[in-house]
Amino acid sequence: MAFIQSLAREAGAMQRARFRQVERVEHKEHATDLVTEVDRAVDDLLVLALRRRFPSHQIVSEEGAARAAESDDVWFVDPLDGTTNYAHGYPVFAVAIGWQHHGQMALGVVYDAVREELFSAERDAGAYLNGQRLRVSEVATVNRALVSTGFHYDRVVNPENNFAEFARVTRRAQSVRRGGAAALDMAYVAAGRLDGHWERGLAPWDCAAAALLVAEAGGRLSERDGRAWTPNSRWTVATNGAIHAELLRTLNGDA
Repeated sequence: MAFIQSLAREAGAMQRARFRQVERVEHKEHATDLVTEVDRAVDDLLVLALRRRFPSHQIVSEEGAARAAESDDVWFVDPLDGTTNYAHGYPVFAVAIGWQHHGQMALGVVYDAVREELFSAERDAGAYLNGQRLRVSEVATVNRALVSTGFHYDRVVNPENNFAEFARVTRRAQSVRRGGAAALDMAYVAAGRLDGHWERGLAPWDCAAAALLVAEAGGRLSERDGRAWTPNSRWTVATNGAIHAELLRTLNGDA
């Protein structure tokens, strides 16, 4: 854990040093899907360090996809979660590193370099923020809940764009936030700052590390239809547990 925490802090320092100095922004498949030279530089830093330390492990990163052969040990790496925010000088972004061992998330770290907040979790050992134990909130109903969401890059062309779900939850919840960095949103669920987060189309590097934070802080994760969540789930719903069933009903138009 200490090695991964140190690596996340090093990556975060690189993000912080180059913040508001982005010189080159490129588009991926969609005009709303951005990548900067910082994404690639941090990706190189993380992947090289993990490859040296764990040469037999598979590394799946946003900028490099799968690295090395399939393995029972997989690292999910997001070098810059919240790239659009970062490219615009909006200070909400993070680095996320998660380790999956034999199909189960075993370690997760999410580091917010702006606020110097390091969220970390190990399986069956709890979740922490800068060394302090985390616990999800006790809010029991959606109408008292502060929740967050996000929208996939293909939202303009895909009818399954989360717009209807957003409208339903907005009418029912106390309030809804859209931070633009899913790993941080889910870390905030673990910390009790948010009571829930839902989103369609998250990649494993977006949510794997933060999912362990939520689980170890006493929260609950599932697909939108209630099935068990995995890093490859099409929908991610993460809550404090108490509002989970009601939020699912709301998302599905059953409440």
